[in-house]
This record gives sequence, structure tokens and C-alpha cells, in this order.
Amino acid sequence: MGIVAGLDSSPDFTRIVVCDTDTGAVLRQGYAPHPVETTEGGGRPSDVDPQAWLLSLGEAAGGGLLEGVQAIGVSAQQNALVPMDTQGNTVRPAMVGGDKRAQVAAADLVDALGGREAWAQAVGHVPQAAQPVTKLRWLNKTEPDAALRTAVLLQAHDWLVWQLLGRPMRRTTDRGGASGTGYWSAATGGYRPDLVELALGHQATLPDVLGPSEAAGTTPEGLLISAGTGETMAAAFGLGIGLGDAVVSLGASGSVMAVHPEALVDASGMITSLADATGMHLPVVTTLNAVRTLRGAVELLGLPDLESLSELAMKSTPGSHGLVLLPYLEGERTPNLPHTAGTLAGLRRESMRPEHLARAAFEGMLCGLADALDVLRGRGVDVRRVFLLGAAAELPAVQAAAPALFGAQVVVPQPADYAALGAARQAAWALGVSQGTLDPQLPPVWQGAVAQILEPGEELAVGQAVRQQYVSVREQTHPGAFRS
Repeated sequence: MGIVAGLDSSPDFTRIVVCDTDTGAVLRQGYAPHPVETTEGGGRPSDVDPQAWLLSLGEAAGGGLLEGVQAIGVSAQQNALVPMDTQGNTVRPAMVGGDKRAQVAAADLVDALGGREAWAQAVGHVPQAAQPVTKLRWLNKTEPDAALRTAVLLQAHDWLVWQLLGRPMRRTTDRGGASGTGYWSAATGGYRPDLVELALGHQATLPDVLGPSEAAGTTPEGLLISAGTGETMAAAFGLGIGLGDAVVSLGASGSVMAVHPEALVDASGMITSLADATGMHLPVVTTLNAVRTLRGAVELLGLPDLESLSELAMKSTPGSHGLVLLPYLEGERTPNLPHTAGTLAGLRRESMRPEHLARAAFEGMLCGLADALDVLRGRGVDVRRVFLLGAAAELPAVQAAAPALFGAQVVVPQPADYAALGAARQAAWALGVSQGTLDPQLPPVWQGAVAQILEPGEELAVGQAVRQQYVSVREQTHPGAFRS
């Protein structure tokens, strides 16, 4: 038996799991919040000093947590751009998260390369405000002095790996992280330096892209450090999803990703073509409105919380007595309707009851995510099983409706930090390859996530009818939205 650790540096905290290399069993855990930073409005800042990640890591690893550990894997928040000078110093704080400042820069980049299809062909997705390539464009236009001093480009997990290794001359990343930058193609497996120059105004040094089971190096203390990856890829690896599986994540917005053997090119911009942490691909489709739809219904109905909304919705029946909610409350990305609003259709005297509106909110949210699943299915992605993640996945109203609306078995895993587990699994793989006990092409088999299994069963036909009712309203309100 060996011992490895996986650390997940999210926007808010660092979590570390120490695992058995053979089974994946968690032996011990560590946790520490990141130093508190807020904007004037109380929100999360768009600029963060990367040293905060190291401080949190050190606190999480305290008390001898890493004693006996032979290898470490690193997962970290995606899209965090760390611009550095030739000496390895950051030229400004890291640009993190969905940076709304870069929205104009994203549109500029689309036009500069010749449109959405040109970007889809180049790197598998269209520039978005959160992506490093778009942040580089913003930096070039808004902070030109910092842009001129930028010589090296890293992301959060790249920077943490580099720090753990003692800041060596060689800097590395993995294909999963690279695929989200906007200047690396999952289809070709290569960088597009011309897109860096298009955005930043000049060339910059990019990290070497390691294979899934390669090690980034060894610390002076003899700890092997694996390639690392982004949170999305690490979570998929930690869950153990494979071909035929999709993951639906219920946050304020929603996302649907699935495992696929090849990169997808989608000129509409609805599919973001990412690489995973195993050598496969992770096409992702995002909706802007998921749990925010439920929270809006909670406020409208004067309820205290989502649990109360779920309880009320369960008093209604599938189809919500004819009420249909198109949940486009913040505009929508899937379909691409950035300036639209939500629609409530089917109002009749008998349907104007709180429980029917509550049910319509759940069905509308899930039908919007089913639309995202259909975008992937329409491109040949096999979806036979759906993993449902997020606190809202535990709500009875979600579990009652999801299998029939998605048309697939639904798996609700027990809550866990799957990104940290995925990082640990990656470390175990790299360690096994270095010792000659594991195949570089076959990751270690670990115990699957403890989960609740929900089958569509006899409700499938009812779910299809509800979905058709939703699609009918969507087509009447936004005809051809998915054909654009």
C-alpha cells in the first residue's frame, strides 16, 4: 500500500485528502479557507494574490497531515490567469473567475479572428469573459504596462505545482487545464501562440503540456508531484465517469459535461471542447439559469428556503397543471439568447396556485438542462447515465423529476470533494507509473462514489410529455433558437 494526497484549491478554500493508492480510501483530510477578500459590494474579487493560495495550502496541510505521503496531485480553480515576468514574479494579481471586465475583450477577439466558427476550428470553443485568452486581451487594452512585462503565462494549478517543486526553470501544465485557456486545441493537442499574440500583443512562454500519467517533477524532499489539472477535470476523474456518462452540475448557473473520445467543434459556441485528465475529452455545455431559477421562485412565493419550495412542488403533479416556465432569468447561453427574459406560459385559473408555480420552476430548470444534454446528444455524445451534483440535487422535487426529464438513469453521489479525490487519483497514477506498477494508459481503479441511483421507470412517458410541453413553448417564444 502507498499513500498519496490530492489538494483542491478552490476560489474559497483548500481541501486536502490523503488516500490509499490501491483503493482510494480516504485516510485523513485537511481544510483551510483562503484569506478573506471581498469587493466593496461584498462579492468575490476578480484579482487575487496567488500567495493566498499558498498560505491556505500550508494551513490545510498542518499537523502532520502529509506524513508518509509519497506523491501529491493538485487541482485548482480554472481560468485563473497568473501573468509573470521573466524572473518568475507576478506582474499583477491573478485574474480569477468569470471576470465580467473582459466581456468586451471577448467580443473583440471573436471579431479579430474572423468570427465564432474561426475560433471553434482553432481551439474548440468561442472566447468567453472567464478564459485566460480573453483576460490577456483585457490586460493588453487596459493595463498595457503590465501586459508588456508579462513573459510567462500560468494558471492556478500550474503555479501551485511550480511552487511545490521549488520554482524550477521548467514550467508545466496538463492537457485538461490547457484546453480551457483559449490558446491550446484539444483536437490537435498543440498551442496556438498566434492567439496569445493576438490577445496580449506579443508572444509569451507557455508551460509544457504533460500527459495524464506523467509527473511534473520531484520536490527536494522526494515527493513526486503529478501534472495537476483544473477542478472540472479533477472532479470528473474523482467521480470515475467514463464513456456513456454525463455530469449535470446544479449551481446558480448549470453545466453539463460528458466523456467523449474526440474533441468536438461547435461553431454555435454552445459546446466548450475541453480535454479531461485521462486522455479523453470533456465537451461542456453551460446554462446561465439553474438554482437561481429556484431561488427566484422562493422569493416570489415568500418561502424561507429551497427545501420549502421542494415540499410545495411535490404537492403538484408532473406538468404543473399546464404551467411552463422558460427559466431565462439572466438571459441564456444555451440557447444563445443573452438579452432575453424568462417566460411563464399556460396560466389558467386552475393552474394559478403556488404549488404549480413551484413545480414549474423545478421542471423549467431541469428542462433547460435537458436542452443542454440534447446539444451533446445531437453531436453524437452517448449519454446513458447522468451524475447530478450540487446541494440542490438532494431536493426531493429534483430527484422526482430529473430521471424522466433527462431520459436516463440519474446518479446522486454522496457529497465529497471529488476534485481533491481526482487529484489524489492522478498522483497515485503518476506514482505507480514511476514505480513500474501501473500502465501509463490505464489509471488506477478506485472505489466508486457512494451514490443514490434513480431510474426513469414508468415515469419516462410522463417526463417526455412534460418535456414536449416545454419545447413547444420554447419554440413558440424563441423559434429556431437551437438552429442558429
